[in-house]
Amino acid sequence: MQRENISDIIETYLKTILAQEAAVEIRRAEIARRFNCVPSQINYVIKTRFTPARGYIVESKRGGGGYIRIVKVKLTDDQDLIQIMRQHIPSRLRMRDARDLIQELFDNGLIARQSGNLMLAVMDHETLGIFDQGAEEHLRSRLFLAFLDRLRYER
Repeated sequence: MQRENISDIIETYLKTILAQEAAVEIRRAEIARRFNCVPSQINYVIKTRFTPARGYIVESKRGGGGYIRIVKVKLTDDQDLIQIMRQHIPSRLRMRDARDLIQELFDNGLIARQSGNLMLAVMDHETLGIFDQGAEEHLRSRLFLAFLDRLRYER
């Protein structure tokens, strides 16, 4: 039997709450105690699995009464998703994040599987053939923004 990763367990726990409520407010230390892990593990889960690319907005307040609030974004139409993605595309886009964004477009019916696979192929490290990681990520970001603009104008 394969043991589930602690990050997967924490993600599932938070998504279960979000399935029942519009938002979840947590205290990092409390969740870390609950799952017997270090607080930085909670940061990792939130940073990598609750991103705008995956349809989440994360707000935080530091200090004694600090919290982390995770909100699942409910979009009214396709243009909202495209606009939110456009606003949150960093100037340097890692391939892993590009995959998540493309998956979100596919999951929301904005692109077909074939289009998503083409986008992945175009942005792949091997295709770009740039040995400077920063330059590669910058180009990937520009390509993704161009894809989003094309989707925005064709709809």
